[in-house]
Amino acid sequence: MNWLQIAQERKEELLSELQQLIQIESVLDENNATPDMPFGQGPLDALHFMLNKGESAGMRVKNIDHMAGHIEMGEGQELLGILCHVDVVPVGDGWTYPPFEGRIVDGKLFGRGAIDDKGPTIAAWLAMKMVKDSGIKLDKRVRMIIGTDEESGFRCVNRYFEKEEMPTIGFAPDADFPLINAEKGIAHLIFSQKNKAAADETLLSFTAGKRINMVPDSAEAKLVSVSEDGATNFQRFLQENETEGSLTKAQDHYIIAIKGKSAHAMEPEKGVNAAVLLAQFLTTELTGNGLTFVQFIADVFGKDHFGTALTLNYRDEMSGETTLNPGIIKFDANGGTIEVSMRYAVTYSFEEKITAAQQVLAQADFTLDVASDSAPHYIPEEDELVQTLVAVYQKYTNDFSQVLSTGGGTYARVLNKGVAFGMLFPGEADVAHQKDEFVDVENLITAAAIYAEAIVKLASK
Repeated sequence: MNWLQIAQERKEELLSELQQLIQIESVLDENNATPDMPFGQGPLDALHFMLNKGESAGMRVKNIDHMAGHIEMGEGQELLGILCHVDVVPVGDGWTYPPFEGRIVDGKLFGRGAIDDKGPTIAAWLAMKMVKDSGIKLDKRVRMIIGTDEESGFRCVNRYFEKEEMPTIGFAPDADFPLINAEKGIAHLIFSQKNKAAADETLLSFTAGKRINMVPDSAEAKLVSVSEDGATNFQRFLQENETEGSLTKAQDHYIIAIKGKSAHAMEPEKGVNAAVLLAQFLTTELTGNGLTFVQFIADVFGKDHFGTALTLNYRDEMSGETTLNPGIIKFDANGGTIEVSMRYAVTYSFEEKITAAQQVLAQADFTLDVASDSAPHYIPEEDELVQTLVAVYQKYTNDFSQVLSTGGGTYARVLNKGVAFGMLFPGEADVAHQKDEFVDVENLITAAAIYAEAIVKLASK
């Protein structure tokens, strides 16, 4: 079958369904969550959209507690899983095009979720339909498993696999081509200040970030006062760091705000952390526990992304450097907290390294707690699943790049045997979690063809 030609012929169908899915604002909304919509209205609507598409296509569908669901075709004892998610991170500021429209400009479709993970989801969905319509006999069932809480902790697939069978093999179209066989561990760390703010504190509040898996693109602090040269020094600081900010006076306090650049927490070096920048500036303006707070941020996160100051740094050949992203930062009358997404190497000695960091902090004004931890995931390169998928990718691209590791966490890590397979192509800009997120239309079509071929290869033997 010429899957690429078939995908090109169904281009309008592909783009229309992706636009419809992007137009659903499927951001986590726990403030309005109910048992019938555990992650809010938007994620539930996106799940219903996909399940309705599956039912209309004559496939078997199932909704698991409004958290996840699946679309299934084919027959057989064994199960091929394709794990996708339809929730997205918050939008942020500075978009050129409306983030929930799906506008196509110069061969790119813009929108939140275009590459993470609605675009790849729709490419895999078209692939399933193309294979079904072809009449090719499969020896395994093929099941697209759809989650709605991937960006905030995998509660969706955790519930799903409490009730449904584990696929024999599977892949998640939620990362990079040619294939990712090593995913770093992901830990949620919380640094908490031991002492509360003093009555005569200079710093009233400090806020930055909405999710730990995003580099904060803005930060704001409220101060009782600023130094005589504070405004001049701040303008100089902005110029030196090539960013924007403001210092304004309210009735009884000053507000200092600064801009950064958002990026995915798995690659914090691609962003500019506004909280770190603001903390660095404030080390010259504060006293008391507020100074201790911002100095800690500057010392631990301002010098590198690797946690070197706390001996958390480590790298290995298969997965690279361990990285830390301070994603949610707060200071108020109760003191300060810093919530961090740590992406650690496959061979990392997690307990040992955390204990060592806690010992480093023993004499400091901060404690370190582990809120959650997801262990690394690794499938050897010589495994048949890896080899089959890489061969399919090579057939459609003539690209023989090496398999990859990632600091991102995909649903592949919840599978007994699974990998992340596309759909970001080598050389493409990774704009996941950033403003003006987009997917290249031609690459979307190629990915659909690759996924169709992969389904046939994996489910026909």
